[in-house]
Amino acid sequence: MDQPAEKRTDAVAGGKSVGAVNNDNDNVAPAQDEAVSQSTPPKLSRSQSIALVAAVSGAGFLNTFSSQAAVITLPTISRDLNIPPGRQQLVISVYGLAFGCFLLLWGRVADIFNKRTIFVVGSIWVTLSTAVTAFAPNEGAFHAFRALQGIGAAANVPTAIGVLGTTFARGKARIYAFSFYSAATPLGSVLGNLLSGFIASYTSWKWVFGVLAILAACVTIAGYFTIPPQKSSRNSTDAQLMDRLDLVGAVLSTTGLGSLLYVLSTGNQAGWATPWVPVVIVVAIALIIGFIVWERHLEASNNCSPLLRVSLFRTRDFSASMAVMCMLFASFNGFLVYTTIFYQDYQQLSALQTTLRFIPTGVVGVVMAISIAPLLSRISTVPVLLAGSLSTSISSLLFAVPIPTDTSYFKYGLWAMILATLGADSTTPCLYSIVSHAVSDEYQAVAGAMLNVSMQLGRVLGLAIATATQTAVTAKARHAHVGGDTSVLPWDESSLKGLRAANWLNFSFGIASLVIIIAVFSRSTKAARNNV
Repeated sequence: MDQPAEKRTDAVAGGKSVGAVNNDNDNVAPAQDEAVSQSTPPKLSRSQSIALVAAVSGAGFLNTFSSQAAVITLPTISRDLNIPPGRQQLVISVYGLAFGCFLLLWGRVADIFNKRTIFVVGSIWVTLSTAVTAFAPNEGAFHAFRALQGIGAAANVPTAIGVLGTTFARGKARIYAFSFYSAATPLGSVLGNLLSGFIASYTSWKWVFGVLAILAACVTIAGYFTIPPQKSSRNSTDAQLMDRLDLVGAVLSTTGLGSLLYVLSTGNQAGWATPWVPVVIVVAIALIIGFIVWERHLEASNNCSPLLRVSLFRTRDFSASMAVMCMLFASFNGFLVYTTIFYQDYQQLSALQTTLRFIPTGVVGVVMAISIAPLLSRISTVPVLLAGSLSTSISSLLFAVPIPTDTSYFKYGLWAMILATLGADSTTPCLYSIVSHAVSDEYQAVAGAMLNVSMQLGRVLGLAIATATQTAVTAKARHAHVGGDTSVLPWDESSLKGLRAANWLNFSFGIASLVIIIAVFSRSTKAARNNV
């Protein structure tokens, strides 16, 4: 992965980098109020490049590993800490809520101060908070430590993307870098399932977090030694840099996203008609609208650097990438959740039997890490995006159509697993690269944060709608009230109807991403002839 010598260009799949005034009506972006240069990336040897990509990819790997570890160890954690069923979902959701809330803030902090420093700080944060989780004496302490893990991950995950975007110039090196980073994320999910289940079966759930803390420490050390030293965007003191940080925007975005993610995560269980649920939704929307208005004000006044330049969304490729990421992962995450429910709750397979059925996703992830970069260096992104979104859509379709449930796993389940991972692992590096080209160096980490926010919103919103659909269809099939018992029963026809309805919805999310790709990226002449 030698560092290319060519200078970074502003051309993107369908527009220009934000930060330059251009005459493309579809991609209008105002000039930045700060002198931001597209700096020449540092020259790295092949071994240095490989070490760097491996180190920062560890952030994405640990993020999904940690999420899946909580899923697998949920029963034993709940039993040991006496967590009642009504609050057990917090074992899984607290981490994701904290992660989603602080992504944008940490991404901007990394862009203003120093990406290398923020990556290391975030990784140390993850290491320490993960280690103390193993010693949580009660439910409250466990949730607090998990929230701290999510905040730390929100620091190093978008920063990792920013490091790749500013270290590697456009060309094969960047394609390989983003491809390997993208492959690390689903690989973390698979290994999180396998290793956490194995460790928890033979020792204790506490050792799962102990091993995770050791891995996080390795990522911290590797990041410290492999990420090139970087200067902040200006030669400024820490006090001057702090003055540039949009604290009002940070509060509005964090509370707004946090409220929205929380109510979407808990709404189905609490009941959407519960009085506090619509109130929180209104408050969350009001905070997000307030954030947008405030950011527009800062961008127009030039008094302070906004947390997020709203004008970024006037760049066609940037906006379309966010929408595709949201819809794609609403489909992909929904597929993973509802196939797990299908195998464990409907077909009554054990956790180990279910985990074994997901092994192909890890194998395909490794294969894609090796093959997607050479592929993207030879063909344009448009056919890869089209094929990827279609593959993810078909994976849900295979579980939505009335295939007999006693059909062999190898006849359709295996192919669904392969197609789902092919889709996610092929489209994600394309979107990372397109967004990286669409923004200037000063907003690389923020761009990475926004992609992860879009991904997180897609997961939470998609699952909320799919769950509501599944319970409504199941209740109707049972001639019961929606608020009644809609749990999935073994080999129950009404349960199967609900699961298939949810997968039809997951399929529609995938098709929505396909429509966006056709409507935006396939119309771009640059995308048709240029690689990312």
